[in-house]
Amino acid sequence: MNRLFIELYLDEDVSALVADMVRARGFTVTTTQDAKQIGQSDVAQLGYAVKHRRTLLTHNRVDFEVLANEFFSSGKKHFGLIIAVRRSAAEIAKRLFVVLNKVTADEMENQILYF
Repeated sequence: MNRLFIELYLDEDVSALVADMVRARGFTVTTTQDAKQIGQSDVAQLGYAVKHRRTLLTHNRVDFEVLANEFFSSGKKHFGLIIAVRRSAAEIAKRLFVVLNKVTADEMENQILYF
């Protein structure tokens, strides 16, 4: 299936303001608050993102790198991880726009991006 635009799922440690800024540009974003997934484990968060074919944005590099490696080792696929250093919501959104405007959803499959 060809999917052009990345649809994001923001981990609960990412500011909801990032979601607002990205939505304002017409992109699809779901937060853990929207999905009623607050307090769920990292495994459950990635599972939700996979179930809904979303690219997960998080600040939690260590845990999600491990999960991505487990997915890779077991032959499971995910729809991408974006691991962002903690910055202002505006800076994270600015960096996201570069990715969202240049990378397709299909290209994000099983990839990890860092910024």
